[in-house]
Amino acid sequence: MKQISEVIKQMISISDDELKDFLNRAYLRHIKKHEVLSAPNVVPNEIFFINNGLIRVVITDQLGTENTIHFALENQFICDYSNFILSQPSFYTLQALEKTEVVVLPRSAIEWGYKNLQEGNKMGRLIAEYYFIYQDNRIKNSYARTPKERYDGITEVFPNIHNRVPQHMIASYLGITSVHLSRLKKS
Repeated sequence: MKQISEVIKQMISISDDELKDFLNRAYLRHIKKHEVLSAPNVVPNEIFFINNGLIRVVITDQLGTENTIHFALENQFICDYSNFILSQPSFYTLQALEKTEVVVLPRSAIEWGYKNLQEGNKMGRLIAEYYFIYQDNRIKNSYARTPKERYDGITEVFPNIHNRVPQHMIASYLGITSVHLSRLKKS
């Protein structure tokens, strides 16, 4: 729990006792490559913190096509936040693309943190702000940048992604075909 402790300490002022009490409500989970952590049509009741590994966030359309909308890397929190907050069934699939270790924060731990950590609400706000900014930038990039610019910038957002993720998933994330991605890589 060292990694999540360090990340939390960077976000908020927290005593060792508060941190220990909070993390006692969490647990470690090891996920196999390709295993699903969270599925559509199920209410998400956990937030995951990635110690190591890589998680892909997918929406499957009506034709059954998987659309990659996000990758989550080490030292990041991930879940279907909107539906977690609303306690509604998820739209997303969260899938490990590598052998992955996460710290699982059940809803009860999150609620305990809001009520009992001196800066628990601040931590929740900072995580929500991070994802709002990420999603806002993603929308702007989709409309304001060319596919080549999006391709060139992907490693700023996801370092070393080309060595960790199949090219068809990167193409899906960029909103282009695998053939178009091949052309971009050659240019």
